[in-house]
Amino acid sequence: MKERIEQLRDALNRHNYKYYVENAPEISDRQFDALMHELQELESRHPEFADQNSPTRRVGSDLLSEFVQAEHRYPMLSLMNTYSIGEVQDFYNRVAAEAEKQEVELACEPKFDGTAISLTYVDGRLERAVTRGDGQKGDDVTANVRTIRTVPLTLHGGGYPAWFEIRGEIFMPHSSFERLNAEREERGEQLFANPRNAAAGTLKLQDSSVVASRRLDSFLYSLESDALPHPTHWENLAEARRWGFKISEDMELCRNMAQVEAYIDRLDRLRHTLPYDTDGVVIKVNDLALRTRLGTTSKAPRWAVAYKFAAERALTRLETVDFQVGRTGAITPVANLRPVLLAGTTVKRASLHNAEQIALLDARVGDMVWVEKGGEVIPKITGIDLSQRPADSVPIVFPALCPECGTPLVRYDGEARHFCPNQNGCPPQIVGRIVHFIARRAMDVDGLGEETVALLYNEGLVQTVADLYDLRAEQLAVLPRLGEKSAANIIHSIERSREVPFNRVIYALGIKFVGETTARHLAAHFGSLDAIEAASPEELAEAEEVGEKIAASIRDYFADEANLRIVERLRAAGVQFSQAEASDTEMLSQSLAGKTFVISGTFARHSRDELKRFIELHGGRNLASVSSNTDFLLAGDKIGPAKLQKANELGVRIIDEHEFEAMIGEAEISGPSPEAPAQQELF
Repeated sequence: MKERIEQLRDALNRHNYKYYVENAPEISDRQFDALMHELQELESRHPEFADQNSPTRRVGSDLLSEFVQAEHRYPMLSLMNTYSIGEVQDFYNRVAAEAEKQEVELACEPKFDGTAISLTYVDGRLERAVTRGDGQKGDDVTANVRTIRTVPLTLHGGGYPAWFEIRGEIFMPHSSFERLNAEREERGEQLFANPRNAAAGTLKLQDSSVVASRRLDSFLYSLESDALPHPTHWENLAEARRWGFKISEDMELCRNMAQVEAYIDRLDRLRHTLPYDTDGVVIKVNDLALRTRLGTTSKAPRWAVAYKFAAERALTRLETVDFQVGRTGAITPVANLRPVLLAGTTVKRASLHNAEQIALLDARVGDMVWVEKGGEVIPKITGIDLSQRPADSVPIVFPALCPECGTPLVRYDGEARHFCPNQNGCPPQIVGRIVHFIARRAMDVDGLGEETVALLYNEGLVQTVADLYDLRAEQLAVLPRLGEKSAANIIHSIERSREVPFNRVIYALGIKFVGETTARHLAAHFGSLDAIEAASPEELAEAEEVGEKIAASIRDYFADEANLRIVERLRAAGVQFSQAEASDTEMLSQSLAGKTFVISGTFARHSRDELKRFIELHGGRNLASVSSNTDFLLAGDKIGPAKLQKANELGVRIIDEHEFEAMIGEAEISGPSPEAPAQQELF
């Protein structure tokens, strides 16, 4: 059996490399999935053959504690920046003088706009992944990096040092970034400003399963070891490519300054067509012995330099300003521009962010404004040509009333944006909440888009999400662009949404600041919507990823009578308002029958979701808060102080993870997880 497991791991690693690095798949998605499923089954039945570098680990886990700091054996230095060809020429002259040659070889590569990473391999296996940090030490993010499919977990072939570091950049491709921001916009969450910020934020998440879903990518560009196979940087990277690392095909070995200039010009023209962000060129001495002679300063190597591209900008006229109302009531000012070509695309709009930004910029309707597109979600206005300002121009006035419903706007503490508080009477907010409710990652109602929802609202057929469950096919069939078949499909999809799991229902409700991950933690922690509604702010904050701000938002949601009416109608419609309980056929034992548990803190061996599932599979019951009905408080690190105090006051027995394992049998809990990992999207 071990031999078959190893065969599957080798095959999956090879096919993963062929698809994600070489872009030359040899088998179909279905065949890959079948191999992955077989390996998952075998590993589940034979935990004695567990391997942290198995391909099955790429799906991630919610079992992460806070990141620990790790030292870099070789410091991760910064690069000196240059902004002109003249400065690059000066660098070249210094290197040539040290080499005592007229010409030297320089390796040129794109300056990837992501977050730096150092990967350590021991005997051909990924051992550790650490961020740059302060250059001397960084955060150990190994669990998250294992989910990135272009990072090999085990190396191909041979010839690699027994121990080495390879450094590079973790980045978010444009396709992943656009998908992520579209999802965040749908949820009413703040958008990431650019792929660099999104990649850095994702790499530091505590839930590696979420990291896996965001589809980060990598390029590796530097080897560090006392036993490198070749005397030049270029040869070592070619070797690393054979070992399975993703090395940029846009690198080039230049043998004189003229070739360096040509490379910079070529990449400057090419960069807008690349599937990732680059903001310049990195130029490195190829000969490692010459690098040693050149040495380093305390901050940067003397054998490398970064050339930064100038930010592209264009001058155009600001014609009007719109104030848009989002699902959460946030007011977003957007400048409408005379169309202008910028960075290969036609720009018509630019963000003005909020009232403070408008006042700081002092852009006015009719102004000629400078617009830049530097990786932002939409371009931004960076300056004004005051010499062309119309004499009769007046400052832009941020509205005091909602542009859609006329309600006075408010600005909450800690928020830069203004909000319309009329959530139950402002049309864009109502339509936005319904669109959010039916989204694929929420209730997944097919056939209803934003335009159709707006039509249903305007026709008076749907005023809240609960009204969806009262719709009839004949009401829809007579509407424009629908018809009987489309109407029947929509009604069927609404009916099917009654089976959507509880955690997605929480997310679909559209509670402010409650995204998918928070909804999942709330569902696992409390088990039912009734328990969430009854929980105090302190009890809510004991759930993972729920802080004071989110807890207050949840309490505000359930304090609103209109929301409570919607919740009761959804309950009557049969929407899932609690976690599905295990059937008798799924039970592992009755060793915890009649016992009640409250879980608090973080645990070394299992996530809280797993522990709750174990309790259910052995006949026990999970409670959200400690009371006189609680039998055990299962306590981990950073236990909630309120629960601990209450347990001591009531005499509730407090147990740790090891005691709990003993209660249900060490062999059972150290075996396969009761919840198999969700099937990842492999291609």
